[in-house]
Amino acid sequence: MSDTNATILITGGAGFIGSNLCEYFLEKKYKVVCLDNFSTGFRHNIESFFLNPDFQLIEGDLRDYETCLKSLDGVDYVLHQAALGSVPRSIQDPITTNDVNVSGFLNLLHASKEAGIKRFVYAASSSTYGDSESLPKEEDVIGKPLSPYAITKYVNELYADIFSKTYGMEVVGLRYFNVFGRKQNPNGAYAAVIPKFVMQLMQHESPVINGDGNYSRDFTYIDNVLQMNELAMLTKNPEAINTVYNTAFGDRTTLNDLVQYLIESLSEFDSEIANVKVIHGPNRVGDIPHSLASIDKAKRLLNYNPQFSISQGLKEAVKWYWDNLK
Repeated sequence: MSDTNATILITGGAGFIGSNLCEYFLEKKYKVVCLDNFSTGFRHNIESFFLNPDFQLIEGDLRDYETCLKSLDGVDYVLHQAALGSVPRSIQDPITTNDVNVSGFLNLLHASKEAGIKRFVYAASSSTYGDSESLPKEEDVIGKPLSPYAITKYVNELYADIFSKTYGMEVVGLRYFNVFGRKQNPNGAYAAVIPKFVMQLMQHESPVINGDGNYSRDFTYIDNVLQMNELAMLTKNPEAINTVYNTAFGDRTTLNDLVQYLIESLSEFDSEIANVKVIHGPNRVGDIPHSLASIDKAKRLLNYNPQFSISQGLKEAVKWYWDNLK
């Protein structure tokens, strides 16, 4: 299953997931256009692609409609990853989060309609499940959002649904569950928990777990996400289009267990890490207690078959961090 004469626009292509997607599809001989404003992405994530004639960088912002139109020139598929992530950031600055995640999304979606692209695949979020307590999370059962970020990602789904029904666009949403892996930024106030903990442990600093550590997440290795994007982009199954999918491994891990996994993995490189103590702080506002995806729909309609469990993914990720950031 491929369409290797095609050109793919990857928004947020200098970010963690976006840069991995750029690399993945360049290796498969696609032409890749990366759109990024470098507000959260990094040039070093994509600089190895600059000499590749199949790679084009457009530095620009989704909030500018003309930039969206320009970036879509000659494009067949869109993989939309650009967003202001992080629940805490959205609580601190809901206006900018909405501006980027809703207005920027709508700009790109409308421009994609005008450009007549074949399919629009976008990063949705497990935060959409909100206060729903049902486990595992199934795509049709959601609760009320618990943060401004979650609201923006749900609004994306509503717009995508309207554009598919009103304008006949082919649109697929991927609800990412706690993605981790190579190139994920460990620094900054809004760093994701795995790279942040890894960096702290490598420096023999105590990681701080929010709450008692019994909150659980469906941590999902980056290679599973790459597979889902490819399947969503290329599926020929009409039933598989114009819907949303959980993008996860389908297993959950508590934060306490996660830290122990990391300590064990990192101790193979530095035995002193085994002695680092873990600290517990207060729960974080807007966090959902438990997250576990049902991936039955993706398996049934897209033939999704995730290759990396949390333990397999953490081994790969920890080695990458040790080799690149130590």
